Amino acid sequence: MEISTNYSVTKDELKGKVILITGANRGFGKAMTLDLAKAGATVIMLGRDLGSLETAYDEVVDSGFAEPILYPLDLEGATPEHYEQLQRDILENFGQLDGLIHNASIIGTMMPIEQYDLKLWYSTMQINVNAPFMLTQFLIPALSKSKDARILFLSSSVGRTAKAYWGAYGVSKFAIEGLSKTLSEELEKTSIKVNSLDPKRMRTKMRQMAYPAENVEKNPTPESVSPAIVYLMSEQTKSLNGEQLTLEI
Repeated sequence: MEISTNYSVTKDELKGKVILITGANRGFGKAMTLDLAKAGATVIMLGRDLGSLETAYDEVVDSGFAEPILYPLDLEGATPEHYEQLQRDILENFGQLDGLIHNASIIGTMMPIEQYDLKLWYSTMQINVNAPFMLTQFLIPALSKSKDARILFLSSSVGRTAKAYWGAYGVSKFAIEGLSKTLSEELEKTSIKVNSLDPKRMRTKMRQMAYPAENVEKNPTPESVSPAIVYLMSEQTKSLNGEQLTLEI
């Protein structure tokens, strides 16, 4: 199902909503943060680099948008205790969570499976699969407190159609698609809607690493497509569940 990026964000349309984004400090994560904050949502910005989180925070505040919350956390090294503390912090400070956007991931390296470095494989799977699983598991109680909660997994075309040499990244995105679909079935009768999203190509550092010979100027900027995320968190899409979404660019 294709989602148009031609969406006009309305001030305060998400006022009162609390939405957590992983990897919110740069690229598409920062662009989503700015648009969601523009729409009035309180964004919990989760990322491992406090310095870049603070820079993104300043950009949101200087724009006059809803003040976000910084939450430094290294997903590669995070333990169940870290996620339990995050759950407590959200419930104590907000009482509920209305949105969870799994954006953070690493690309690993491009090489055949038989040659793949074991340590890099584990790191990629930890950040791209295990962390979203644990984060979701611990935050479902907070999401359940919302009357209209969303979980959105950022996926990729290589997580829907296998492509040689994409290694741990491709496998991790297939896993994310499975996790998203399984959760959507399990939570079908609750207030939590679960979908995956392939954002397609964007002018990001990760895209540049994957396609170094590509003319980046031909790719849309994260800021030009991120309004679609506000749409996916809005009342207009509350019926979407278990969908494999793709941005229309």
